[in-house]
Amino acid sequence: MSSDEELVQTGKKFLTEGKFADALDCFEQSLLSDPTNPNLLNLKGAALRSLGRYDEALECYNKSLELDPRDKDSS
Repeated sequence: MSSDEELVQTGKKFLTEGKFADALDCFEQSLLSDPTNPNLLNLKGAALRSLGRYDEALECYNKSLELDPRDKDSS
């Protein structure tokens, strides 16, 4: 497992444990080497949302959708 994968797994673990600031740190570090990964942006958004940083979370979600419009036919 690469160090980036480990960071993501650690971040997901922190999210489930309610350690949102620690999770955010992990996802931001992972995004340094993979800044256009829509899944990482979603995870960062989830951490930001959990911290009450809604505007920043929305930016992450919107950027993720721009990169990968998964359900472009949904409304």
